[in-house]
Amino acid sequence: MKALLVLEDGTVFRGKSYGAEGETTGEVVFNTSMTGYQEILTDPSYAGQIVTLTYPMIGNYGVNDDDCESNKAHVNGFVVREGVSAYSNWRAKGNLEDWLKRNKIVGIKELDTRALTKRIRTVGAMRGIISTTDQSLESLRKKAQEAPPLLGQNLVRRVTTKTGYVRGGQSSFEVVAIDFGIKNNIGNLLEKNGCRVSVVSATTAADEILEKDPDGIFLSNGPGDPTEAEYAIETIKDLLGKKPIFGICLGHQLLALALGAKTYKLKFGHRGGNQPVQNLATRRVEITSQNHGYAVDVDALPDRIEPTHINLNDNTNEGIKCLDIPAFSVQYHPEASPGPHDSLYLFREFMDMMERN
Repeated sequence: MKALLVLEDGTVFRGKSYGAEGETTGEVVFNTSMTGYQEILTDPSYAGQIVTLTYPMIGNYGVNDDDCESNKAHVNGFVVREGVSAYSNWRAKGNLEDWLKRNKIVGIKELDTRALTKRIRTVGAMRGIISTTDQSLESLRKKAQEAPPLLGQNLVRRVTTKTGYVRGGQSSFEVVAIDFGIKNNIGNLLEKNGCRVSVVSATTAADEILEKDPDGIFLSNGPGDPTEAEYAIETIKDLLGKKPIFGICLGHQLLALALGAKTYKLKFGHRGGNQPVQNLATRRVEITSQNHGYAVDVDALPDRIEPTHINLNDNTNEGIKCLDIPAFSVQYHPEASPGPHDSLYLFREFMDMMERN
């Protein structure tokens, strides 16, 4: 079946339906990862977005029961160059296109993803629409322009857990993880490092968190504009200095805002498993996995914050630590391990911080 992708600036890409039939809108972004499409599709941080994969062959190792980062798909749409139906992998339980259909993800294949990526890099992330039903370019452009922009949306409330739950048994440390869109593998690594993890909703008050008497607090990844999660920023302010804090991705941005820093929207964001980041203390370079459209403004950091990591592609901030209380965070995803072990030390640093405090 024919499908169209139309951007809000009127750029048109023609292809074929890949996944569910229908129509979907969202912010069109690109991800440069060569593998990991199932993790990307189920990452809550992609809520509200149509994801384009720059690697040309997608679906060749199928899908399985173990690689989901949450209990459902979160992307608004999916764009690939070549969607492969014939898969080969000992862990596979089925093909990707059937999985997309079951999860009602509208996608498009056989279009020029290189041209689409270059357009996004030139103009910036834009709203777009994928349709297998409407073939009117004028109609689709209007729908794309009328779609809600990601800027200003509070997507955290859409993806956070509605009820709290616990991961792990008796362990060395009790950690409360505030779920802004937490990925499964973050919980896995916290458990492997000796933590029993109580996952709570993003709207949980500081008093309720402190009543659990945790050894530390983890601020998770998540989607959207960090400034829209004002309730989370206020909660973090109330937690500062009372327990050690470690944040990742959106958790990094929210910690920075709670400490008095500022954030801004990037032109097209950082998404992929090959982002070079330098640790400013050790001068070592880590190959990192990233997924974010906002960044902490390194030129507006308060005196109490020290930058710890920098992105070597564009010199944007990738990590901070607080100088007067036990709190630190990184913009990238150490749990995704593209290095593969480059960034796992951050979890050990969190354990050391809890041990000292």
